[in-house]
Amino acid sequence: MTEKTQDVIKARNVGVAFVNHDNDDIKSKAFRLFTGKKKDKKSKETWALEDITFDGHEGEILGIIGSNGAGKTTISKVVAGILEADRGSIEVDGKVTALFSYGMGFNAELTGRENVYLNGMMLGISRKIINEYIEEIVAFSEIGQFIDQPMKRYSSGMKARLGFSVAAHLQPEILILDEALNTGDARFGKKASEKLKELVKNAKMVIMVTHSLRFAQRNCDRLLWLENGKVRDEGNPKEIIQKYRATLPKVKPRQRRSLQLNKTETTVLDKPVVKAENVGLKFELNRKTPFWANKGLSFEIKEGEVVGIIGHNGAGKSTLCKLLIGIYKPDEGDLEVNGETSSLLGYGTGFNAQLSGEDNIYLNAMLLGIPKKRVQEKYDEIVEFSGIGNAIYRPVKTYSSGMKSRLGFSIAAVLKPDIFIIDEALSTGDVAFQQKASERIQDMMEKAKAVIIVSHSMGFVEKVCTRAIWMEQGQIIDDGPAEEIVAKYREAMTGTKKKVVSKPVTMQKKPQ
Repeated sequence: MTEKTQDVIKARNVGVAFVNHDNDDIKSKAFRLFTGKKKDKKSKETWALEDITFDGHEGEILGIIGSNGAGKTTISKVVAGILEADRGSIEVDGKVTALFSYGMGFNAELTGRENVYLNGMMLGISRKIINEYIEEIVAFSEIGQFIDQPMKRYSSGMKARLGFSVAAHLQPEILILDEALNTGDARFGKKASEKLKELVKNAKMVIMVTHSLRFAQRNCDRLLWLENGKVRDEGNPKEIIQKYRATLPKVKPRQRRSLQLNKTETTVLDKPVVKAENVGLKFELNRKTPFWANKGLSFEIKEGEVVGIIGHNGAGKSTLCKLLIGIYKPDEGDLEVNGETSSLLGYGTGFNAQLSGEDNIYLNAMLLGIPKKRVQEKYDEIVEFSGIGNAIYRPVKTYSSGMKSRLGFSIAAVLKPDIFIIDEALSTGDVAFQQKASERIQDMMEKAKAVIIVSHSMGFVEKVCTRAIWMEQGQIIDDGPAEEIVAKYREAMTGTKKKVVSKPVTMQKKPQ
């Protein structure tokens, strides 16, 4: 941290309340008409922030941590001027550039290059300045030829990388990153860390909202810990993280499968759930040059497996998920999927921002083909598991990325799908919820045929998955027991070899 001590932000007793008014859009009204569900005429007031007081100092990287729903995204929006405080005051000395979660503000139909200009203009940056930085932005994001492809073809990690690259290169004064790097791989995370430190030499300050406590401790000069819309504590990152960890729920010992084991080995049925033979998918980057997002993929997933798919951003992981659920069709090879698939392609996919969380439970269930009666039976369990409390009655547009993540996972997991595909949907969840999600995924294996998880969290893959598939440049590099493949991947990324010592435990799977 520099020696500058001038205050850039002064927040005093800031409070923000959300009131659920009758302001539905056309899609929301159509949903209510279709389901026969009447809107609650009573306005519900919820204080997302109460008496928030803090200062932001020039030359620092200020981290904001806390559980999902603690108010982190809301205070970020107040600083950015997107929301106005209902009480208290806030002074911000400088122009704010904010990046809220991956790809927010991107237009899916436009190319990455077009979105760079769109985002730049939204930030008030002239086209002349964007022209000066465009090639540097593209090079830093490492998305290559995809820069001229529609963003609907991007993975969540590619959106995260491009979004960060735009925000970091267009001369920000005060840069806010709200969960913007959670879907980035380890290599890009290190690169982003170096860029953040470079930024504070020229910018006034950086504010970073994150659930990655390790990332926060390594990169932040000071931490602000929020809980239930209030400041719980602030100060030295190491000390605040120790206090925060002490409040997390203790893991209860389980008589059956223990998530604390480094490796879990399942006894699976000899029934292929997914069978891929030389599968390939190409995008036409231009008339002469096809780009193979997936090429020569051959593998089987058997009933009872929990498979993690790992690799850098742009490795083809999200494309594979879209092939498995039928969004894309292979251009070559054969792909057989034996069972109904339910998927979470990133957090909040399929949510209607105008509808409440309650209404979105029914909407998401409909998208998954779940009968209304079954949703009604499981409704209370879904809300309780998500842990978002009374926020369930608020419009989803007021939710943080973590809250969307929790609700989306809860809907799909409680309704127990046949084949469950999770593509970065838990990247924005807090530590406590990831533990709950881990346990639920293993419990699901009593009835689900298979679970497929795309994640950049190697610890999560080691703990939850029985097997890992490592992909790079659209191809499979290695495939095998989760801990072994993760060790090889880490070695390739860092150049250091980690000794793998674990005692597997058998998780029995009975025929249905």
